[in-house]
Amino acid sequence: MLPSLFLPLAGVLFVGGFSPSSFIWALLAVVGSVGYAAVRWATFTYRVAGDRLELTRSLVSRSVKTIPLDRVRGVDVTTPPLHRLFGLAVVRVDTGASGSGKQEGELDGVPLPEAERLREILLRRSRTVRGDEPGAVAAGAAPAGPSAVPVRERVYVRVPWYWLLYGPLSGAFLFAPFVLAGGAVGLVFQWGNELGFGDDLPIAVGEWLWQRPIVLVLIAVMLVLAMPVAGGVMYAVFNWNFTLLRRDSSLVAERGLVTRRSVALEHARIRGYEIADGLLERRAHVVRLWAIVTGLGDSRTRGQLLPVTPRKFATKVAADAIGPFEAGLRPHPAAARRRRVFRAVAPGVVLAAVAFAFGWVWAGLVALAAAALGVALGLDRYRSLGHGYDGARLSVRSGSLPRSQAVVERRAVVGWTVRQTWFQRRASVLTVVAGVGAGSGGYPAIDTGEEQGLRFAAEVTPEWITPFLKPE
Repeated sequence: MLPSLFLPLAGVLFVGGFSPSSFIWALLAVVGSVGYAAVRWATFTYRVAGDRLELTRSLVSRSVKTIPLDRVRGVDVTTPPLHRLFGLAVVRVDTGASGSGKQEGELDGVPLPEAERLREILLRRSRTVRGDEPGAVAAGAAPAGPSAVPVRERVYVRVPWYWLLYGPLSGAFLFAPFVLAGGAVGLVFQWGNELGFGDDLPIAVGEWLWQRPIVLVLIAVMLVLAMPVAGGVMYAVFNWNFTLLRRDSSLVAERGLVTRRSVALEHARIRGYEIADGLLERRAHVVRLWAIVTGLGDSRTRGQLLPVTPRKFATKVAADAIGPFEAGLRPHPAAARRRRVFRAVAPGVVLAAVAFAFGWVWAGLVALAAAALGVALGLDRYRSLGHGYDGARLSVRSGSLPRSQAVVERRAVVGWTVRQTWFQRRASVLTVVAGVGAGSGGYPAIDTGEEQGLRFAAEVTPEWITPFLKPE
């Protein structure tokens, strides 16, 4: 709570010109907020009763929130810096009603050992209620002591710190230097007088820099050079000591330097995994790994199984933790290559034609250069296309600048969608989408041959597709 007060308190001090009265008002705000939070914490209770979790608040009026345990998708345990100082944690319960990413149940200020124990109880009882784990659910509150059943734990990987140096290749946090510089300029504009700089300082500095373009270029170069450094530092802060382990029937991913976050995913709800890489990551042979989970909110954050790591290592971890894909990917027909190249080149050619028509020669040349680069982009996008099936899991791959390969269990497929635009009909290709009740909801094999795509769907689910195919 205290970190969220920083900006309002800074505003109070700036507006008050750092006068004694502004410090008094800021102190009163802090004391009042801390007192309110303490009362809320003291009047909040929870209990695991039978097949439900009950959260009770009684600050002014009594309110009880009930969460059925069979809807629990995952439980996160987060320890922000101030919580870690006092040995506390935040427990967030993700349910089917929180598909937008907002957790339905949050318990703040729980002692860390109790938070871990509570997560274990919630996940275990959730499996028992659904019948995924033998044993009856006893009515009444959860026991106060540790669970009688020993926790089985297997560590798949602890990511070495030097692998985090791959972080900037993903593009994450690269623009942090520009954001910080922009924030500093905005702060001076907004609070120049209060900080003692005066309102005219930013304008004077801007005019001085405008008259010295070399200095502007040097500043821009320094910011560009700072991009990978800042990106690497920020990436390491969020993914420090990344650990993936299996605890009983859950996959647990733990990460973070300042704020430590532990995300538990029920293994019974995992339907596959997704391997993603960008252009620079492919050159370094590194990838990122996510789980494909049913009913998971904020899947891009909560479903992360590995940060940027070597491809062979990530594939091995995915095979150990979820299951291997033991078949190769089949290439798509030559018509798919023509379509990929055309779609990458056409925008640049059109822009060049418009630019030359209006006499914008330089813009036309730039557009032509972009069209030439589009040839390489289109060919790379074609090489990325592929699909396969090994009898237990299917896999589809597509993309270039961001490329992703999804591996999905056959049992997760709930339907098929076959799409064919007018242009695809002329090229005798189509897109077949495997509908999955997890992850993004559908994973497409793009621009397969007409017979190739239908045979792929029939191979995965012959009982659904074969009756609609013409006999040979």
